[in-house]
Amino acid sequence: MSAVVSGSEHVISLRDVTRTYGSELKALDKVSIDIRCDEFVAIVGPSGSGKTTLLNIVGTLDRANAGQVVIDGRDVAALSDDELSALRAHRIGFVFQHFHLAHGVSALDNVADGMLYTGIALRERRERAESALARVGLAARLAHRPHELSGGEKQRVAIARAVARGPALLLADEPTGALDTRTGASVMELLFALHEAGTAVVVITHDLSIAAQCRRQVNMRDGCIVADQSGLRT
Repeated sequence: MSAVVSGSEHVISLRDVTRTYGSELKALDKVSIDIRCDEFVAIVGPSGSGKTTLLNIVGTLDRANAGQVVIDGRDVAALSDDELSALRAHRIGFVFQHFHLAHGVSALDNVADGMLYTGIALRERRERAESALARVGLAARLAHRPHELSGGEKQRVAIARAVARGPALLLADEPTGALDTRTGASVMELLFALHEAGTAVVVITHDLSIAAQCRRQVNMRDGCIVADQSGLRT
């Protein structure tokens, strides 16, 4: 079976995806969703609704028990572990609530090290890192280590690390959850700007005010999608 699914405009395509843990806990229950290459989508829902499991499935960090998962035109079930790692390294960017930056390492090398498994030479990785940091407004913070950065600056470093490879898809898990309201708003504006430049963005959030800014909101509860609607942002 070929891993490539041709002719799709979707960066994410899930069909009847189920993920269970143990014999009873069903984190996802026959979830189907398509997300186009040009979309910015918020996934919302209470704790335990399946949001993070969905993110892990879409990011190929976890595998479904049943159903079809196609990411960036690749059928995940047909990929080996090495091929999945390559897909993540080249085509998917991740941004997390608590930044996940290496302590004692400069902002430049935190971003450059995010491309460690892409096969890109060190010099080019650092050039791309410098460009990505400038893109998020941190050209003057290249040598700063995480403890020398504010929360908003740390999140900007994390975003630069995610986009330095030019991914087709950016997955953000509560990207404003550890930030104050003003800083969180600036981070969201940055994500919108990156989206306008050509990256599909999926944001996991419990904050309805964040979701309301997005063109599309997908609501989850008990492992199921219960609503899927257009947003108000223009």
